[in-house]
Amino acid sequence: MKKFNPNKNIIITLIVVIIVVTVISLTAAHRANSGKNNLGQSAVNDSVSFIDKIVSFPAKAIGNGVSSISALLNTYDENTRLKERIDGYGELAIQNDNLKKENESLKTELDLNETLGNYEKVTATVVTRTPDMWQDFLIVDRGTNDGIEPNMAVLSQKGLIGRVIEVNAASSKVELLTSKNQNSNHFPVKITSEQGDSYGLLKSYDDKENMMIVSQVVGEKEIKEGDVVQTSGLGQNSPANLPVGIVQKVKPDSYGLDREIYVKPYADTSDVPVVTIIKRLAGAGD
Repeated sequence: MKKFNPNKNIIITLIVVIIVVTVISLTAAHRANSGKNNLGQSAVNDSVSFIDKIVSFPAKAIGNGVSSISALLNTYDENTRLKERIDGYGELAIQNDNLKKENESLKTELDLNETLGNYEKVTATVVTRTPDMWQDFLIVDRGTNDGIEPNMAVLSQKGLIGRVIEVNAASSKVELLTSKNQNSNHFPVKITSEQGDSYGLLKSYDDKENMMIVSQVVGEKEIKEGDVVQTSGLGQNSPANLPVGIVQKVKPDSYGLDREIYVKPYADTSDVPVVTIIKRLAGAGD
């Protein structure tokens, strides 16, 4: 058996250390001079980098997928909130338009009431108007509790639109001038021209011309376009001087014996949200 020689092992260890130190020094010097790794170190670094990419790719892919799903969900929630806001804005816009329309109607009715200072009047809101009877009747929210009676004249916007024909405690039925009912109680009117006043009966409506027709005109005074038509107060069924409309044309009736006066009404009966009911002359007794 060989005897262990420690001096020999020490010498070998020193030689190995010297070789390692030399290699490290040369590598450091080479990198300092050229800025590049040697082949061995480059191979090791490339291998480590490749393995790191393989290991980290699934984690990065999962992270990116989770981020995309989260962003998609956030976008969906945001779009839902925006749609709710848009729907809310649409409702607000409709409400705003309705309020503007209502205010304009009330202002117009107020202007009309200011011209009717000699009359006792009641303002009412239209609560019912059926499509099949649109041109004939409407229901308002005033009745006997407010002193409303049959045959009272009803105005809207700037002029006469009809007369009360039925009354309940809290509502009334109004027959419009545009009604085709030939048995309705028509309005006696006067037509003011340069030659004076002519009198007739407002008793029909031409839906093609969108005009009211005055017939049974008394007198021979000339009537022409632009003359003013008002209630005459004759017959005691309506007050006098309520605004009706403006003469548009005059032509003979079908028999050629009378004149028919076509009158454009002040009021547009197709859109009547508010009306004014004329009770009586101010200060008149019951």
